[in-house]
Amino acid sequence: MSKRVRSREVCADCSALEPRWASVNRGVLICDECCSIHRGLGRHSSQVRHLTHTPWPPSQLQMVQTLYGNGANSIWEHSLLDPSSAGSGKRKGNPQDRVHPNKTEFIKAKYQMLAFVHRMPCREDDNVATKDLSKQLHSSVRTGNLETCLRLLSLGAQANFFHPEKGNTPLHIAAKAGQVFQVELLAVYGADPGALDTSGKTPIDYARQAGHQELADRLVEIQYELTDRLTFYLCGRRPDHRTGQHFIIPQLADSSLDLSEFAKAAKKKLQSLSNHQFEELAMDVYDEVDRRETDAVWLVTQNHSTLVSDATVVPFLPVNPEYSSTRNQGRQKLARFNAHEFATLVIDILTDAKRRQWGNSCESMKEDVELILKGIDGCHGSDSQDNDQPDYDSVASDEDPDREVASRDNGNDRRTKSSDLSDGPITVQEFMEVKSALNASEAKIQQLLKLNCHLSEELRMMQGKYQLFCQSCSSDAGL
Repeated sequence: MSKRVRSREVCADCSALEPRWASVNRGVLICDECCSIHRGLGRHSSQVRHLTHTPWPPSQLQMVQTLYGNGANSIWEHSLLDPSSAGSGKRKGNPQDRVHPNKTEFIKAKYQMLAFVHRMPCREDDNVATKDLSKQLHSSVRTGNLETCLRLLSLGAQANFFHPEKGNTPLHIAAKAGQVFQVELLAVYGADPGALDTSGKTPIDYARQAGHQELADRLVEIQYELTDRLTFYLCGRRPDHRTGQHFIIPQLADSSLDLSEFAKAAKKKLQSLSNHQFEELAMDVYDEVDRRETDAVWLVTQNHSTLVSDATVVPFLPVNPEYSSTRNQGRQKLARFNAHEFATLVIDILTDAKRRQWGNSCESMKEDVELILKGIDGCHGSDSQDNDQPDYDSVASDEDPDREVASRDNGNDRRTKSSDLSDGPITVQEFMEVKSALNASEAKIQQLLKLNCHLSEELRMMQGKYQLFCQSCSSDAGL
């Protein structure tokens, strides 16, 4: 679908002609003046992007334009469409209204207060209502009815809802059905492409198994959206996930500036954060990148004689009421970082994100080595029994390398492929070589963060040799 704005399109908030911006999570198009207000609401209320000056994933842009064309704005203005509201004092803005306070008050009521959204009948238990809405969302995403799903999300349905009977999330269902726009909508509302179903499969697995390869590739991009956005902000490039490249770590022109004690202390503090704290910081930096990029696009696309003023500047990240005051204060301090300081922080986050991902993979590989060693010792006559061995394989999957435990199915697949390498019995000397190599793997894992010596491939070879040995033991026992 073309990015060119058609003349019949009007701003969802004031009906001005030829809107040039979109609110991605609201599924509406907006004009420049209304966009200046949306930018001050924060991304938790409205995620704005310019239709032509901002790079878009094509399917995401088509999702927004489909929602707009199918009347998504009626979701946010439901009560205003009721004729009885005419005498209530509620009125939609028009292009001639002043930005402040007329348009500002209306837009805040519409998107922050959700004052005009259709309300569900009061329920004694809000959790029950949310669960019912989420189950409806789970069923709806298999169809192409985007507006229904957006309405459910606006009422409180959870994009990451795990259906207790179905054993998966709405994103699993949308991926299996090949509903690209539903996937985009769920992702905007925080759906996790790496979520596991009861069989240990992700939405990416569902898409691939259903033959939707392009959708699977897009889901991988969504999975790495945060780090990809940070990389693109610094160097204008994105990793090629199709080839297994998931990170690009840009370098500063003058890296000597990073050797200060302050920089070292900051990096050490970053590395000491828990995964949850690190994720929060990374999300805050992502929001700050979005604020800086959006402000830059907004400034270069405006009529500076009429629109640009102190009142239309967004000097720091708006307050998110769902966050603590301490976190909101920290988010606002990000605006004080100059270009070099902010670039250094972004690079440190990218570096640590990669380190943490590889660290998780190393831990899972370590567990798998221990499992194989235990199996060999048991088969060789040690005191270990079969029921002491875990019934899962904890090597991370290729599709989701940052997960600490891979699915049981993927582990079984790898074991099956290893057994296909059988070409006869192995000698005791070969067995000792395998066991010695497995013991040495513990030390090799520690080197993975620096050198990545293809340990996973070596591990699979060892598994294959182990399978050969076990088959040899079984054959000898049969004789």
